[in-house]
Amino acid sequence: MIVLKTDRELKIMREACKISAKALQLVGKAVEPGITTAELDELAERFIRSCGAVPNFKNYEGYPATACISINNEVIHGIPSKNRKICAGDIVSVDLGAMYEGYHGDNAATFACGEVSSEAKRLMDVTRQSLYKGIEAARPGGRIGDIGHAVQEFVEERGFSVVRDFVGHGIGTKMHEPPEVPNFGTPGRGIRLLPGMTIAIEPMVNAGRYGVSVQPDGWTVLTADGSLSAHFEHTIVITKSGPKIMTDPDD
Repeated sequence: MIVLKTDRELKIMREACKISAKALQLVGKAVEPGITTAELDELAERFIRSCGAVPNFKNYEGYPATACISINNEVIHGIPSKNRKICAGDIVSVDLGAMYEGYHGDNAATFACGEVSSEAKRLMDVTRQSLYKGIEAARPGGRIGDIGHAVQEFVEERGFSVVRDFVGHGIGTKMHEPPEVPNFGTPGRGIRLLPGMTIAIEPMVNAGRYGVSVQPDGWTVLTADGSLSAHFEHTIVITKSGPKIMTDPDD
């Protein structure tokens, strides 16, 4: 069942989203050669807890960390490790969120560690822009398929591919709520978008083909062909006047 949020609920949820956004921003600024993914994870957890919130990824279905940190050909769900150092030229996808007074925020971004390849830069730019294309399509009265189509069309016209096996989602008192929000689809199809709906739109884009594989740890997802991958995400609310980004650290 899709739950439409009240103004009171949205006020609390905005705090969860703001904390999530500032934690992501903090981690992104700390990405540099030699830092470990565990150190980035600890930075995120300390900040979230200092805000009176809790990391909503930690222990979620057994996940052991605050953030998912995925490097280069890792698509999502990379587990932080004290033995994993970030190197110059890596692209680093960070996905994290916070729960505040029972409501969730969720966001992600891919960061460059120093100078990266021209392909990596273009992949990151296209993925980031595709997120905003999806957000623009999330209009009241529209359909879920409008969002996925906007993302897919933008990405594929530029020679990249959108991951099919993992999608965005509704969010609120649970981190994952209905509806699913694919990054592909047909306009005019799917669940109708209504004011008060809160969803996480999160394009995962591969430089090569869209196939992925889950590693033996049960979490880390790689591109099947070894190509680079990027990931950007915002939590938004559908309002009568259009979509509103809730995970904007500067709002």
